[in-house]
Amino acid sequence: MTPTEPSPVTRWRKRRRRQGFVRVEIQVRKEDAPLVREIATALADPGRETETRAILREKIATARTGGLKALLAAAPLEGIDLERPRDFGRDAAL
Repeated sequence: MTPTEPSPVTRWRKRRRRQGFVRVEIQVRKEDAPLVREIATALADPGRETETRAILREKIATARTGGLKALLAAAPLEGIDLERPRDFGRDAAL
């Protein structure tokens, strides 16, 4: 390998990127590391990826539809006074 050639790790990462993979670095507790590795393995396995994704979305992922507008529309606003006195500011001549 000459100094101008990319390292094998760099070539491998580029190949994985072309395949649609991204690197993700996370920090978890020591006892959770095997579980996170198993989840990543299941998501990468063509035979288990669909079921694993469905289970994770059902049990863990939160619905993020609509954004702030939908959140405010769904908020219970009964009993909350939304009126406020009109403020005309101060007299600029002073």
